[in-house]
Order: sequence, then C-alpha cells, then structure tokens
Amino acid sequence: MTNLDVAAIALAALITSAAVLPTTPLFAQEPAMSTQEQQVVDLLKAIETGAGEPVAVINPEHYRQHNLGAADGLAGFGALLAALPPNSAKVNTVRVFEDGDYVFAHSAYEFFGPRIGFDIFRFEHGKIVEHWDNLQETAAANPSGNTMIDGATSATDIDKTEANKALVAQFVDDILVNGRLEKLAGFFDGDSYIQHNPQIANGLSGLGAALEAMAKAGITMKYDTVHKVLGEGNFVLVVSEGSFGGKPTAFYDLFRVENGKIAEHWDTLETIPPQSEWKNQNGKFGF
Repeated sequence: MTNLDVAAIALAALITSAAVLPTTPLFAQEPAMSTQEQQVVDLLKAIETGAGEPVAVINPEHYRQHNLGAADGLAGFGALLAALPPNSAKVNTVRVFEDGDYVFAHSAYEFFGPRIGFDIFRFEHGKIVEHWDNLQETAAANPSGNTMIDGATSATDIDKTEANKALVAQFVDDILVNGRLEKLAGFFDGDSYIQHNPQIANGLSGLGAALEAMAKAGITMKYDTVHKVLGEGNFVLVVSEGSFGGKPTAFYDLFRVENGKIAEHWDTLETIPPQSEWKNQNGKFGF
C-alpha cells in the first residue's frame, strides 16, 4: 500500500457524519452577523417557511447553480423547492461565515430526508449570483458523542484569517492530496483534536484506530484537486474533488484552528452523478 493510499484511508475516516436537528438556533448569543450572512440565513430558512421576501436577494437575471440536481437560474431553484412534499422541509443554519464576496453556511436539513449540508453563495453588487452545496445523509454520533453539526460556531481571531487559510491549505495539500504522512502530527496539538465523524473518536488516537479498521476493510479514498479555500478567522472551509470507493466525489471539509493547530473538523461528501443526469451544465465546482 502506498503512502497516498494510507493517507486516503486515514482521511476516509473524516467522512460520513450526521446529527439530530438542533431544537433551537445556535446563533442566539453569538456576535451579530453581517448583512450578507443574515441574508443567507434568511434565504435558507425560506426553504422551510416558504417566505418570498428573502428570495429577493437572488439576482433574477443571473443566478448560476452548481447543485446538479437543480436546473440553472432562479426558476430552477423554485422548481427544486416545488418538488418537496408540502411542509416537509426544515432548515437550521448553525454556522455562517463570510470571506469577501462569498458566504458559506453549515446547516441541518430535512430536505428529501435528513441531511447535513454546506452551502456557498457568491454575491455581486449586493445580490447572490452563484451557489454551490454539498449534502450528506445524517447518521449517528461518534464514539466521543460528537455529531456532525455540534461544536464551536463563532469565528474568532479574524486578524489571522489568511494565516489560518494557509495552514489548512497546506494540510490538505500535504496529507489529503499527496499523502505526506510524516507531516501529519505537526498539524495537531498532540492528541487534542475534536472530530465530528460518527465512526471516529476524538484525537489522533481515534483516527489511528479508524485507520486500522478501514485498512482492513479495503476502503479507499483519494483527493485529487482543491477547488476553493474560504475562511473567516479560525474557521476554514476547503472544497475538493476526488473519489471515494471508486466513485467521483465532492469533499467539503470545515476546520477550526486554535493557536496555529487544527483543533476541530466537520465534513460532508457527496457522490458526483454522471453528466447525463445533471440538470444544469455548470459542474459541481467551477469556482
């Protein structure tokens, strides 16, 4: 087995996570959101409520969709919502961050079934003109009791945004893409690491145990391309493309950095369908 294969198996342990929908919003005591962050939270909540006003933030003349299950444009967004069974949708956005023209959110959904999702929106002249997402079915909490959606929610260390983005980008390049396992420990503070995966306990020790189990199971995962790195303060989201179990896959990994080390991790993965099944031709990425 090559180093890349071992790294792929190790990081496959950072994949399928889920959570029970929180009963109350977690923003209640958090710092005030920016205008664009609030607009995104309101827009996502409108999937549940059916409110029309939040949808006005979308540019009706130019809205580029990267959810391959939805047709392009505002009409495609409306058609997707219309396909939902009446009163079935629930949305609780737990985290939202802003990086320049981009706002990215982490939400618990009832959306054709229980799911955890990351959404990215690009603003232009005060309107949303582009959208990406990555949705994953929910599952149980991990051996440490962590779900995919719980944990820290508020960005700190805003002055360290670029340094934290660089650190996480280096981690993804070294470990996930290139399998440089000799560098793995240097990205963490000993065994202090909070993992939001239902199959893995906290710490690098938990990751090591999962590595052994997954190697025995023959599970393979490969990161090929990093498409986007977004961040605000100590939170960094990385959007990557590769394969899991031999299937083309989109990986969204959210990291929390503390004192120059990776301290917490959430993620979703979604299989990329064959192009013949796409409802738009914009692709899953296209940043």
